[in-house]
Amino acid sequence: MFERVRRGLVGERETMVEAGNTAQHLGSGAVSVFATPEMVRLMERAAVAAVDHLLPEGYRTVGIHVDVRHLAATPLGMTVRARAELLDVEGRKLTFRVEAFDDVEKVGEGVHRRMIVRLAKFKERAQSKSPTM
Repeated sequence: MFERVRRGLVGERETMVEAGNTAQHLGSGAVSVFATPEMVRLMERAAVAAVDHLLPEGYRTVGIHVDVRHLAATPLGMTVRARAELLDVEGRKLTFRVEAFDDVEKVGEGVHRRMIVRLAKFKERAQSKSPTM
């Protein structure tokens, strides 16, 4: 069912460092540099770009694990590009190598895992936790 999802697939996403995605703005630090949570989000978006478009209708991936290091600061005005390469496919579990680069150097690296889910079942299970049901 997921035969199009294979090792070696690559996704990329990029963003500009602006006031709204800095550590100072997010409260994850006191400096106006690209925030670690934003770097992780960009890496996840790169992984989604690598595989989700290849899945059958009604299926998508969800993040289940992130292990990254933020290696260097990126100031306002620079571009950060995240790259995710699919390293391993174990049934519905996908493992990616993720990296992030600014205009000068590598700023982040690590491993990200995602799970292929059937959206209807996933949403149903999540909604069953709601106290309003």
